[in-house]
Amino acid sequence: MSDEQAQFPFTDTTTALAGALLAWYDLAVLEMPWRGSRDPYRIWLSEVMLQQTRIAAAEPYYTRFLARFPSLAALAAAPLDEVLKCWEGLGYYARARNLHRLAQVLVAEHDSEFPTSAAELQQLPGIGRYTAAAIASIAFGQPVAVLDGNVMRVLARLTDLSDDISETATQAKLWRWAEALLPTERPGDFNQAVMDLGRLVCVPRRPRCQECPWQTHCLALAHQTTTQRPVKKAKAPLPQMTAAVAVIRDHQGRLLLVRRPPEGLLGGLWTLPGGQCNAEESLPDCLRRSVAHQLQIEIEVGAQMTVATQQFTHFQLTLRAFSCQVASGTPQTANSADLAWAALSELDRYSLGKADREVVASLNQWQPRLFEEFD
Repeated sequence: MSDEQAQFPFTDTTTALAGALLAWYDLAVLEMPWRGSRDPYRIWLSEVMLQQTRIAAAEPYYTRFLARFPSLAALAAAPLDEVLKCWEGLGYYARARNLHRLAQVLVAEHDSEFPTSAAELQQLPGIGRYTAAAIASIAFGQPVAVLDGNVMRVLARLTDLSDDISETATQAKLWRWAEALLPTERPGDFNQAVMDLGRLVCVPRRPRCQECPWQTHCLALAHQTTTQRPVKKAKAPLPQMTAAVAVIRDHQGRLLLVRRPPEGLLGGLWTLPGGQCNAEESLPDCLRRSVAHQLQIEIEVGAQMTVATQQFTHFQLTLRAFSCQVASGTPQTANSADLAWAALSELDRYSLGKADREVVASLNQWQPRLFEEFD
């Protein structure tokens, strides 16, 4: 046994720990739309949706998404616009793009079948170690452990781990410990059970230790350090970013929208024309520069109409919308399909980011006859 493996405090009690957790799981199992399914497509979809998203928020999206795309083939055949629209509001849109791309790969190259091993799954685009392990264990009964934020918290408290869990070396250790705990029988149920334990009992604040099936083994509870575990480096404040967008209408009152590049932030979604502002330029100058680059036109910038905010993983966005008019030129993009004039009644057809949707929703409040005046 290596020194690293020897550090795991429960080598001789893994069977007892697994048995206690599975017994708890059988009694406290959470009802979820995807729970109990062995369909790898449904499991994959649920795991991707639950990344960075709470269960309560993901459930209605999961149900709607499956109703619209009930199979890999249906998802692969759908236009990306439809996939993004169905995902709108769930955030982290790269997940939707990766779902669509991988569905096409599986249909074209794997006869619409998922590989059954975690190693093979991890070779597919958009599937990392955690998702591969979840699919392999839950859908195919493969004995591979999962490690997400909930599992890391549970293991850190169970072992009273004082290492910083944001460190790569600590996470590697936790992966080994998760594998050491995993039983060969019911690995999928065990993985779901330990994640449920973190969500329901071993919660970040005020853990409900009296309800925990591992309370007699938990070293943090014994040492009275549960509130100090896990150890995690404090996050730095999010940088602030300002962007400006132009509300431009044609003679019919339709709103000008452009589609973002397929990759990158909010890739493939529609947005009002504009861009990020540099520190040294005014918002009107930012708009004139950005719109000229995007659409090959010059604009007149009028009054500020509304402000929206949106938090991303690495920054906080403040989006300011201005009433604008085309001064010269005709709006055009390299691909004409990436430009649209949308009537008010058509706006719900377009997939927009949260801040853009907030701006669009507020336009009628700023000027009640903003669109109708052109009828």
